[in-house]
Amino acid sequence: MNQEMREGENVVLWTRQLPQVWEELQEKGVYRVKEEYIVLKNDTIADYYLELYRWYTREAGKYLELEPEEQYPVWLSLDEGNMLQPTENTVILKLEIPRNQFLFCNTDAWGYRVNYWYIPTDDEDAKKHEAELKRYGIHSDDEIILTDKGNFYPALKRKITDSWERVFTLKTDKKEMMVATAWEIRREWVKEVRRYDGE
Repeated sequence: MNQEMREGENVVLWTRQLPQVWEELQEKGVYRVKEEYIVLKNDTIADYYLELYRWYTREAGKYLELEPEEQYPVWLSLDEGNMLQPTENTVILKLEIPRNQFLFCNTDAWGYRVNYWYIPTDDEDAKKHEAELKRYGIHSDDEIILTDKGNFYPALKRKITDSWERVFTLKTDKKEMMVATAWEIRREWVKEVRRYDGE
């Protein structure tokens, strides 16, 4: 996907949310993800996701101007066909968002980042990285990140963590491999609301 779209251009994006999000948008005119929402959704692994999303927001700040209160991303689909499907007690919001208010995210690269893995630029780079790990007797990248092995291989650790920026920069023409993230939703961006209440 092309990150370099014109700044003034609006893009149609989709998101599945709880009805309370739409209520908050109507009442306050803006919605931002709160920490307690993440804790409630992720229960015992909430700390992991809070740390992950804080990293994501810090990195996003290199590409997008964010306000201090914009701490956690809102996940958005690029088209209706690839969005999270509606479930009971949810709303689907169709949004029109200015291009300078969100970032594209490569979902393959994000999956690697979530698991503390190196994000390769292509298949050849992936093979070279696997060979490098094998030379050092390391089974998986997360050993370097999550254990003291990273102290013994600082250059390799840096290589892995530096690769994570590819979440935002790794290009693909496959639309299904891309999502978008914004750090707020504004009432004026909402063009359509679909409610799914299980009735």
